[in-house]
Amino acid sequence: MGSDSQRLAMPNIPPVSMEAKALIETRLATIANEHQVNIIYACESGSRAWGFPSPDSDYDVRFIYAHPWAWYLALEEGGDVIELPIEDSPAGLLDLGGWDLRKTLRLLRKSTPVIWEWLQSPIVYQAGQTNRFRELHGVFDPFYSPISACHHYLSICRNTMERELGGSQVKIKKYFYMLRPLLAAMWIERYQTVPPMELVQLLRLLGGQPEITNCIDGLMERKQHTDEQFPIARIPELDDFLMRELDRLQEAAKLLPSAKVDKTGLDKLFQEFLGL
Repeated sequence: MGSDSQRLAMPNIPPVSMEAKALIETRLATIANEHQVNIIYACESGSRAWGFPSPDSDYDVRFIYAHPWAWYLALEEGGDVIELPIEDSPAGLLDLGGWDLRKTLRLLRKSTPVIWEWLQSPIVYQAGQTNRFRELHGVFDPFYSPISACHHYLSICRNTMERELGGSQVKIKKYFYMLRPLLAAMWIERYQTVPPMELVQLLRLLGGQPEITNCIDGLMERKQHTDEQFPIARIPELDDFLMRELDRLQEAAKLLPSAKVDKTGLDKLFQEFLGL
């Protein structure tokens, strides 16, 4: 098993080039202008943020936005997402999508784990109130439900396994789409806290399983230099690990605590972001 410092130094692909960052921030400014919204927070949410991009990985940009306060007073609620077609730009494929602030806070109230992933992304783009939103962990963290989050990650892992492990081959990227949520669930089982977004930190959970970490190290190395859609022969050691841990964690998750907090404070926070 390689050391943590070796893993941290492993990727040779810049997560986000200067060209891509400038282009993404220009696109975000255009979206804000066209939709007449204030983009509060914007980050990278895919494999680049997880720490294992491929040469052809998309830029998965996710953002949270707010309308002017009067928009929220209409009798009929407007749409609460901005979804854009994937763009083939000079910097690579751009996949941009955003949630309205009210939708975001409603999902946070339900302990939707995606929000905590976005908040801790290591790749943050410039937006109106990015720093302020990112510093709200003290407000948001009590809403985090270990049992809900664990089941969320196990569901992602299980559904991907059911789709991808039916034949003799599997795409490299799909192994990571199974491994990362499974490791996130293992983290929650052990610590009952928000799991790290970056895979390298989750791999520390496998300190006593060198055969599995060696398999993952090899996959990470191949993913850096290979089309992420490239199919490879299934790896029996990883398949067994995934199946064994998925079964174990589905039982262990039942014993995790839920979140029990006063939810009224989010109304005030919502109003503050709207300038009320």
